[in-house]
Amino acid sequence: MPATERPAQGPVLSWSGDPLLATKFAPPAVPPALVARTRLLDALSAGVRGPLTLVAGPAGAGKSAACAAWVRAGAAPGPVAWLTLDPGDGAPGVFWSYVVEALRRAVPGRLSDLPVPACPGRVASSLLVRLAAALEGPAEPVVLVLDGFEKVTGRQVPAGLDFLLAHAGAGFHLVVSSRVDPLLPLHRYRAEGRLTEIRGGALAFTPDETALLLRAHDLVVRDEAVRDEVVQGLTRRTEGWAAGLRLCVLALQGCGDPAGFVRSFAASERAVSDYLLTEVLDAQPAGVRELLLRSSILDRVDPAVVDALTGRPGAEAVLERLGRDSVFLEPVPGTDCYRLHPLFAGVLRRRLHLRHPALVPRLHGRAARRLASAGRPAEALQHAVQAGQWRFAASEAVRGLLVTDLLVGPETSRIEQTFSRMPASVSGAEPALVAAACRLVRHDGPGCRARLRPAEDAARQGRPEAVTPEFRLTLALLRLLSLPYGPCEGPGAGEEVGEEVGEEAAAVAADPTLRPTAEHIGAHPGLEALRLQGLARTLLGCGPLDAARRTLAEAVGACPPATAVRLRHTCLGLLALAESADGALTAAEDHALGALAVADRHGLPPDLRSGAGHLALAAVALDQGDAEAARRRAEEAARCPDTRSDPLLSTREATLRCQVELAHGRWEAAARVLAGRVSAAEPWPAQQLALARAGVAQARGDHRAAVAALRGGGAGAAALVALARSRLAMGSTGRALALLGRAENTPHAGMADRVAARLLRAQAAVAQGEKATAERLVGDALDAARPQRLRRPFAEAGPWLPYLLERSGGAAALRARSGWLTERAPGNGCPFPGSLQPLSARERDVLACVQRMMSADEIAAELGLSVNTVKTHLRSVYRKLCVSRRRDAVERGRELRLL
Repeated sequence: MPATERPAQGPVLSWSGDPLLATKFAPPAVPPALVARTRLLDALSAGVRGPLTLVAGPAGAGKSAACAAWVRAGAAPGPVAWLTLDPGDGAPGVFWSYVVEALRRAVPGRLSDLPVPACPGRVASSLLVRLAAALEGPAEPVVLVLDGFEKVTGRQVPAGLDFLLAHAGAGFHLVVSSRVDPLLPLHRYRAEGRLTEIRGGALAFTPDETALLLRAHDLVVRDEAVRDEVVQGLTRRTEGWAAGLRLCVLALQGCGDPAGFVRSFAASERAVSDYLLTEVLDAQPAGVRELLLRSSILDRVDPAVVDALTGRPGAEAVLERLGRDSVFLEPVPGTDCYRLHPLFAGVLRRRLHLRHPALVPRLHGRAARRLASAGRPAEALQHAVQAGQWRFAASEAVRGLLVTDLLVGPETSRIEQTFSRMPASVSGAEPALVAAACRLVRHDGPGCRARLRPAEDAARQGRPEAVTPEFRLTLALLRLLSLPYGPCEGPGAGEEVGEEVGEEAAAVAADPTLRPTAEHIGAHPGLEALRLQGLARTLLGCGPLDAARRTLAEAVGACPPATAVRLRHTCLGLLALAESADGALTAAEDHALGALAVADRHGLPPDLRSGAGHLALAAVALDQGDAEAARRRAEEAARCPDTRSDPLLSTREATLRCQVELAHGRWEAAARVLAGRVSAAEPWPAQQLALARAGVAQARGDHRAAVAALRGGGAGAAALVALARSRLAMGSTGRALALLGRAENTPHAGMADRVAARLLRAQAAVAQGEKATAERLVGDALDAARPQRLRRPFAEAGPWLPYLLERSGGAAALRARSGWLTERAPGNGCPFPGSLQPLSARERDVLACVQRMMSADEIAAELGLSVNTVKTHLRSVYRKLCVSRRRDAVERGRELRLL
């Protein structure tokens, strides 16, 4: 039937007689469980105050839903003409036929005399002129919403819309919803302030909106923590993509474990894969689909790398268009690279693995080579590992000095986990270096040293891969950092082993290859700090403490604050440990607390934390008289992996626990702490162990055993003071004083040693009846110890000291100078247990009766005192011993050897 003879069907296309589809003139139906996003409605209302609003985003971003909700809410400033576009509507005649009809339906009568296009391929300019004139005027403005404008191709339609916007004046507002930017002069509209843009970031669901969406679908999670995990996880996983959220929520409705669904990336991908493949990937030309599939192996889509993956140039232009067209690809600020939406990338990778499984490792290999040639070794090695090219990955790690990042940088865990999968069968000097570094990260010092041997052999033989500066620097660093884990020669050989370790340390420190160049330091800011930390750790075990302190302070200053968190944490802890051993208790406490604060502030995981700071705080607490705080800190240190593996830290933790037990008078428990421990290889921990054994022997009164234990403790001031204590107890006053003279003349003697030496001289003076000399020496010791609140030497002095203070001629003056010893201790609020306020003879008698579990009445009868007097004496005993119960008074009396 000819077109002119067809029955009336409403408006028709003049050249074909086909009816205009009425469904295209109405906003889409409101989807079930619609979330009213007020912020988007407000943005659209603000936008139509100007001539053009662009709502742009990828497929499923919620563009149509937002515009439809805005129209149905009646928020427009005037009548709204809606037009949903289809692929066939891009021809100018078809497009403007539909636009005219949409406007006629919105404002009946105003456009009744407009001509309709006579053919699909073009539109007469008079139509646009008359349309602009009809819209211009005093009547209320008309809003035209064009939904799905990405289906319009070519420049004729955008040119006509530009003309209409320019000439219709305030009577016309245009809202364009599109996956791609229309070919309108957007730059000009932006510059003139005539454009409002609502893009992907604004369209993305917020966590609050995600929670509303869950409630709208009757997904109620009772547990608040699980609900927050589901909401945050869904929003993060989908990055607020509306369609992805809805699909995931629908999948959640049949899932009994919402939190498990959110944690599973595969579950999220399955929920959205059909949509993404159909609506996004399959909508692209074949060449673009192939480019996207191959690009999916990249975390950052670099055009140059994509060229290598596809084997042809031109990726930059394609990626730029895809980014502009919102194909789930967005530019990475400050770079030429792009980022795929994680869900889209996952779907692409799955299809690539299913359709081209053999191609995947080859693509990773190409990416690795291209990234390596571009000077990006960290990214190169990740792809080399995916390709199974372990030797190439190790080579890139060494060439790029990634051992520094492995031991210092924020990527420690990721790089270590990458190489932890390297098979043991992979041979070569460079894989050996990387395997050694990974062992060191896991605090396996002996394993590190064992894996260094192939690299050392290659360096000695001058193999090509072992002569590069980066290889030799890496080898020297690992040798330095693994020195503390040298093999132990067993008990009794501490001095000889210490000499060997010291010689090896000196040789390694003098190695010229251990000096990084300025170029290396510039590329790896933590490199110099790592070198200094290795030198300082060696000095701490083998050399003088003051040299270790200076080098550790340099290492702390050299740590880049943002990237070397772990190294700074460790260096501060070791510095505090050296200071605590040297008697600088205030500085030690400050640096130790700083080390813990760095770890907490940056969220350093437990397996990367050092126990050095806790050990320093334990030593400070013990020296200042808070044995309970020392015990707690030592327990915290024991939970850190390096405390268990580093011989120095392990020994220090054991000796501190031993000293805590001795402070409570439990020498049997102290002996058990040290049971089975072999002598350390390094001099300082070997000396600490010898001193602890001597302390246990002295506590049980076996001074000959103490002297024997100190034979392997070296000739340092601490060992000499301990020997003098035992000789003095054995009655060899002359030998004791000679030893004290040697101790006081020993370089680098610590504060505790100097104070203890003066107290021992005072003890000898008391034994010889020289009370004035003893008073002077005790006063000197008090004055020296006061700035650091060093209490332990006074607690360990023995019962002669309270007697001196009570009975000597200058007792009152000495007690005044010792007032700081009875101040509240820093941790538990009690005075130091070795308080210099001695018990009177009657108070000691009362305490002895308390030990026999006698009541106040029984004590009064025993001592011939009134009950009130007994109670007064008990209160005085409690105050002086800082206790509040009888049992505690007896225990404290035993600790102080008063009973």
